[in-house]
Formats: sequence, C-alpha cells, structure tokens
Amino acid sequence: MELVVFLDVSIVNVALPAIGAGLGLTVVGLAWVGTAYQVTFGGFQLGAGRATDILGRRRLFRAGLTVFTLGSLLAGLAGWAWLLIAARALQGVGAAILVPAELSLLAASFTEPAAYRRAFGWWSAMGAVGAAGGVVLGGLIVQLLSWHWIFLINVPIGVAGLLFSGRLLPADAPATTPAARLDLPGIVTGTGSLLLLVYVVTVAAEGDLGPVTAGLGAAGVVLGAAFLWIETRSRDPLLPFRFFRDLDVTGSTLASVIVGAAHVPAFVFLALYFQEVQGYSALKSGLAVLPIAAVNLAVSRLAVPAALAKWGPRVVLTAGMALLATGLVLFGMLPAGGSFVTDYLPGALIFAVGLPAVFVGSTMPAVKAVADHETGVVSAVVNTAQRVGAGLGVALLAALADERADAVGGPRRGALNEGYHLAFLGAAALAALGVLIGLWLVLRGRSEGAVAEGEEGEDREGAVDATSA
Repeated sequence: MELVVFLDVSIVNVALPAIGAGLGLTVVGLAWVGTAYQVTFGGFQLGAGRATDILGRRRLFRAGLTVFTLGSLLAGLAGWAWLLIAARALQGVGAAILVPAELSLLAASFTEPAAYRRAFGWWSAMGAVGAAGGVVLGGLIVQLLSWHWIFLINVPIGVAGLLFSGRLLPADAPATTPAARLDLPGIVTGTGSLLLLVYVVTVAAEGDLGPVTAGLGAAGVVLGAAFLWIETRSRDPLLPFRFFRDLDVTGSTLASVIVGAAHVPAFVFLALYFQEVQGYSALKSGLAVLPIAAVNLAVSRLAVPAALAKWGPRVVLTAGMALLATGLVLFGMLPAGGSFVTDYLPGALIFAVGLPAVFVGSTMPAVKAVADHETGVVSAVVNTAQRVGAGLGVALLAALADERADAVGGPRRGALNEGYHLAFLGAAALAALGVLIGLWLVLRGRSEGAVAEGEEGEDREGAVDATSA
C-alpha cells in the first residue's frame, strides 16, 4: 500500500490543470487539492501510530485502508471543489492510519538482518516509484480518461487489499504487557497544533498574513504548548520524549523533514515545467518522469540492500541527500526550450538514484531503534516529519517561484521558468542541509562507537587485573 499512498501525493500534480478547468478552481484552490492531503496525512499520524501499538497492526492497517478507499471514492465522484478538497483530507486521514501500521508490520515480519534490509529496500522502492510513477500514471489517466479516475483507480485496489489482508497479514498478537490507554488529550492537542500550524504557514506563503491567519497561528502555538505539558505528565504519552535521546530517532526525524521538503516540490515543479514551459500534454509530462521511476526501482532492488549492509543507513542517507541536491541543481538550470536528453535526463537520473536512498536512510534507523511494541508511534514520528516538510516545502517554494516570476516579468513562458529555477534551487539548498545532517549522524555515530569500544577495553583490563589479583 506504500505505492498507492505515495502515488496519491504525486498523481494529482499532473492533473491540476484539468481539475482547475473542470471545477473552476483558482490557483489557491488548486494548491489545496494537494495541501489538504498533506496536512491531514501529517497531522493525524502520531495518534494513528500510537493506536497501532495499542490496538494492533493488522487492525489499524485495515481501518486505514477503509478510510483511504472511501476518501478516494468521494474524490473521484466530486462535482464541487469543496467536496474534492474534503475528500482529499479524508484520504490523508486514511493514509495517516495506514503508513505507521504498514511500517510496524514490516518491522515485525522481517527480523533477520538481510531479509530486513531487502524488505526496506522494496519499501523504499514503493515510496520512490509512487512519488515518480504518480506523475506518469496521472498523465495517462487524464489523457485517456478524465481526472476523476486518478482517484477512482484506488477503489478496486483498496477493496482487494481489504479482502486479502485478513488472510495474508499476521494476526495481531495478544497483549503481553499491562493494557495501555490512548492519550486522548495528547491526540487532540498534538493533532490540532500540527493541523493549524501547517495551515498557517501554507496560507501565509500564499500572501494571507491577516488577523485570522495570525489568530490561527497563535492557537496552534497554544495547542502545541498544551501538548508538551500533557505529554510530560501522561502515564501513557502519545509521544514519549525519551525517544529523542536516541540519535537514530532524532536524526531520522530531522532528515525526514528535509526529505519531504526537497523531493515533493521537485515533482510538483517538474510537472509544471513540462506543461507550462515546454508545452507538454499531461500524458507526455507524465512519461517524461518515467526514467526516474524506472531507476528508482532498479536502485532500490539492486543497490540499496547491499549499500545498507556495507555502509549502514547513515552513510546511505548522506550519499542520497548529496545526489538529490546535485539533481535539483541541474533541474534549476533547465532552459525554456531545453532538450529532454541533454538538459533534463542527467539531472533526472542522478535525482532518481538518490531518492530511494534518502527514503530508507531516513526511516530505517528510527524503526530499528525502539522496542517492537513502539514501532507504530516512532514510524508515525518520522512520517509526520516528512509530510509536514512536504507541505511546508511546496507552499514556501511555490511562493518563491511566484514572486520570482512576477519580478522577472516579460513573456510568460520565460518568467515562469525563472520562477521554477528558483524553486528547484531552493529544494537543492534543503537537500544540501540534509547532507550536513547526514554527516553529523555519521560522525556522531563513529564518536559513540569509539567511546563504547574504549569502555569495553577498560572493562576487559579491569577483568584481567581482577584475575591477576
């Protein structure tokens, strides 16, 4: 289901012109077709992750798939803009329930190290191919059918998943520890704070800095403070802050923000570049990113597990961020009348190699760092970070692109391209920040390893001295 969830992040991008024409949406309204999904996807994951650990992995997986499928059906049938945006928000809630349960199932089902690395390699492939392949599939569907079918295609997949998951997924194990409870005050305040703050940053990036926006921002900060207060006093906190004493959890969370903020805007602006600057059709625009999807799949299957075994996830993350940054810089130099082979393809292939590396490198360490019964909530933490990063990245880089295009003026095609250049370079700067985070993790890991070896050496010397005495 990872493929379907990430498809729905990117599949909409290529269909935005058709959706706008069909429903009469403005640019701001079109932005919310994507943002509504991102905000609820990010906002509801913490509560869903904790529910996964308490109520059961398979049960929450099936619940999330049900909500996601229902949201897809409503979005596909929507004839009004408000219904489409509401359905996209519902899809995001379903995805928020689905992803932590999925990662928790993965961690519980593959315990042998080599099998675990292969499983995460395939998982990263599904996320990366979904991000790239959504543009391809969206172009095909819009060209051959209509934009409604980019959502309706999820319905038979979801129904099939519900029919077979009961047989194929391992049953939820009976509780072996004292029953925990859901932290409802934490869920309400934490989710409310995330939703409000992401909403405020998004609309502020679009130029709305009025008193209503400021009031909602203040409410988000107050809810965030209440969440912190509640969590430090809760017997069963929604988010145990002790997680962040672990370098792998902290590093994965920071890296995930950057992964979302860098890679999701890249696909948004590639779709816009091909259609608005190059004049491609929706179908041709989708096919243009097919090389990214193909390379993602090959690298995830053939290279990522071997790289994890040889260098570990921190080095894989750092290298992936460097490749992402390089590809984005090349995208930031795409000419208005550029060649697909000589101007676009080099950057696309470099970007494609880096994408699965950053997916697995930013997620695997955190999931491995916690106990089996806590994998749901820690999966939610890193995925929430990525979704929030994606929503903020798209909103902020879109605002920069619009401002740049307006400042340049002149022919629309050239002005838009200048704006997209700035957006790609902004995403590259974020990926470069990810490289620094990766290097910090690698160096801290080596430092901790050296300290541990020193302590072991002192213990051995002490044992020898005691034996001699």
